[in-house]
Amino acid sequence: MTLSRSAARQAAEQYREDGYAVVRQFIDGDEVLRLRAETDRMYREGLRHHATWRHGNLAFEILPEADFGQRYVIQAYWMSWISAYFEKLRRSEDFFSLLDPILGPDIKQVAQQIHWKPPGAGLTGYRFHQDLRFRVARDAYCDITGSTVNTGLAIDPSTRDNGCLQVIPGSHRLGYLGLSDDSDGGQIMKGLTEADELRAAGLDPGKIVWLEQEPGDIALWGLLTVHGSLPNKSQQDRAFAISSYVRAANSDRGEWAFRNGVSTPLGAKPQLCKYEALHDRPEPHYVADKWYA
Repeated sequence: MTLSRSAARQAAEQYREDGYAVVRQFIDGDEVLRLRAETDRMYREGLRHHATWRHGNLAFEILPEADFGQRYVIQAYWMSWISAYFEKLRRSEDFFSLLDPILGPDIKQVAQQIHWKPPGAGLTGYRFHQDLRFRVARDAYCDITGSTVNTGLAIDPSTRDNGCLQVIPGSHRLGYLGLSDDSDGGQIMKGLTEADELRAAGLDPGKIVWLEQEPGDIALWGLLTVHGSLPNKSQQDRAFAISSYVRAANSDRGEWAFRNGVSTPLGAKPQLCKYEALHDRPEPHYVADKWYA
C-alpha cells in the first residue's frame, strides 16, 4: 500500500488539531504478515537474554523468570541493527508520505521500539503521561514539541481488553503537566492513573479516547499529548511498534531516515538518540536495574 497524499494530509490536520490521528491500513495484506513474523523473531531473540541487555542503541528489556515465574520480553529498542525488515520499514515510502506533511523532507529518527504486553507478565500498563518526559537533553533540539512526531504501528489487534493506547484530545495545548513524574519514582509502568489525578491536572477523564487498532493501522501523537494504557487482561499479546521522528534541521540527535525525501539507511555505527550513555558503554552488556521491584 502507498499512502495517498489526501490521507496523509487529513492525518496531519487531525494531528495538529487533536494531538493525535489514526491511519487505517497503513500497511496491509502480506506486509502485515511479514511484520508479525519479524516481530515474533525479535521476541525470540530477546528471550536469549536472561536479563535486560544492550549493545549500542540495540536493547531488549527483560522481565526475568527469577522474579516473574517465566521470562518475558516487554520492549526492544533499535531492532534495525539486527533486522533488515525493520531497517527498511522505518524509512519506507509510506512512512515518508505520512511524515512529510508534518516534518518536511529532512527527517531523523530518535526512537525505535517494540512494546509487548505478554499475557501474565503483570507490568503491562502505562500511567498517563506525556513523552516530553523522555527527552532529557532538551538543548539538543529546537522547538522540540513542534518538531517531533511519535507513531504507533499495531502489530497485533490492539483492543480495550489487551491494553490499547488511550489519548486525551486537545491535551497537547496545555503545556507540560508532569503527570506520573512523582509516582513510584517516576515509573510509568507501576500502578495506574486515577481519574482524580487527571482532574487535578485540568483534564477531563470523560474525554479519553480508546485507540483500538487492527494490525497495520498506525497512530500519531505528539510529545505533549497525554496518553497511557491499561494492563493486558486478555490471553492475547499486544505487540506495538513505536517510532519517533524529528525535523532534522531542529535536532542534533537521531539516525537519518530521509534526506531531502530520499530514504537513508543506518550508517556504520549508532548515533546518539535517547540513550545518554551510548558512547560510555557501546559494548554488549547486561543492565542490572530492577526498576520493577
